Amino acid sequence: MKRAKVNQNINLKEYSDIWIIGEQREGKIHPVTIELIGEGKKLAKGIDNKVVVVVAGYEIDEEINKLLYYGVDKIIYISSPLLKNFSTDGYASSISRLILERKPEIVLVGATSIGRDIGPRIAAKVGTGLTADCTKLDIDKEDGKLLQTRPAFGGNLMATIICPKNRPQMATVRPGVMKKAAHVDNPSGYVEVVEADITEVDIKAKVVKILKSSKKTVDLTEAKIIVSGGRGVKGPEGFELIKAFAEKLGGEVGASRACVDSGWIDSMHQVGQTGTTVRPEIYFACGISGAIQHLAGMSDSKYIVAINTDPTAPIFKVCDFGIVGDLKKVIPAMIEEVERNKEFEI
Repeated sequence: MKRAKVNQNINLKEYSDIWIIGEQREGKIHPVTIELIGEGKKLAKGIDNKVVVVVAGYEIDEEINKLLYYGVDKIIYISSPLLKNFSTDGYASSISRLILERKPEIVLVGATSIGRDIGPRIAAKVGTGLTADCTKLDIDKEDGKLLQTRPAFGGNLMATIICPKNRPQMATVRPGVMKKAAHVDNPSGYVEVVEADITEVDIKAKVVKILKSSKKTVDLTEAKIIVSGGRGVKGPEGFELIKAFAEKLGGEVGASRACVDSGWIDSMHQVGQTGTTVRPEIYFACGISGAIQHLAGMSDSKYIVAINTDPTAPIFKVCDFGIVGDLKKVIPAMIEEVERNKEFEI
């Protein structure tokens, strides 16, 4: 186990509660926030702490109130016109100052582009360590420490990291890994609005203009059905069949790292240890052998369907349904069956 840098001046008894750094983009709460709330509530049972969500932004009161319906004890809404658009300086400074003042025991951040940006900066500002890209969190039953597990050495090992003498204990968590918090009908939590303790001087980079890409983005973490291709598709043209099948099912296209590295498909489709972690209702693994790095990113799918010509492929040991055959023959037959059954729905 690795250990964070020791700070002898910290009184651990002064720290309490689990904080979730909520993420919002253009006024909408990112799904990873709901996942972190679910994980935070699970951890809180082991140390009898409250779950608090901290969200920075401006004029997003309606979205903030929605979070109460996931069973949180409290929401701290850091409000300021300076926080309307995301800025590294503004978000990191306002949140870290609040952490230093309120002293939470644990702080969880989504391992998104925004979370990976501000997480390390917040940790540096408050003088603690940060475990990045965690795939599992737990509480040590002996002394209540946070056990932070993440892949190491390319996913060949899982390292459990602790922060025994620094606070807060901070971790970023991969989207799609943790189960979302359940919706509650009668929330008991409340919202505390805090005015951000920042000025324009604190924000070095200014947002002048926002230009949106015309390129279609892929959100694999929210997909109910994913059809993924591996080396077995044998080239970029093989993904045309994968895309056709995914479109017919109303799903998204995934891919193994080998396909992305070969330039057959964009990296936004990559599933696995070094890609996106997913948990759809159905995951079709087409021409995917089942390397441990790929399995780490999709093994929590509700149902896994494997199609492979090799009957000894590791993927058949974890799948719910296996088809030994050429995907170029199997997938067209499945598309035909879906077309015949117009009521197909997940």
